[in-house]
Amino acid sequence: MPKDRAHSGAKASHPVRGSVMQDDRRYYVYIMASRSLTLYTGVTGNLYARALQHRAGEIEGFTKKYRVTRLVHYEPLKYVNNAIAREKQVKAWTRAKRIALIKTINPTFQDLAEGWGEATKLQIPHFVRDDNSKKEPERIVKASDDSKINSGSAGGRTA
Repeated sequence: MPKDRAHSGAKASHPVRGSVMQDDRRYYVYIMASRSLTLYTGVTGNLYARALQHRAGEIEGFTKKYRVTRLVHYEPLKYVNNAIAREKQVKAWTRAKRIALIKTINPTFQDLAEGWGEATKLQIPHFVRDDNSKKEPERIVKASDDSKINSGSAGGRTA
């Protein structure tokens, strides 16, 4: 096993999106799967872009023909030679051994690239917004205000 290999099954973040410094360059051996678990193993320098290409059917050949669109496993490696060697090693394995590898990190075969390439809705707190859609915060009714509510005055709100 190469020393620079580190497994990553985290769905929350995506690897290498945007610019990367030369020393921080990473290569990825990845496994894609179809809904019927047809598997494809590949290597890339930009996992984010490659996963989106597979999902969109932009890559002609096997993955497009068999609708292999879900990223189910990937391994980052520092050196391209190690990535190519690892890809060849994994491709030479039996299907059962590749499935066992996937299950070590992703036992339910979830799409690790789910949500990549989709617009994200910013969740900006209302007190930070500058869009004139500020809502007046509701007043918290204190025990001393109960008499006003019960007597029908102002309904617990101030004008």
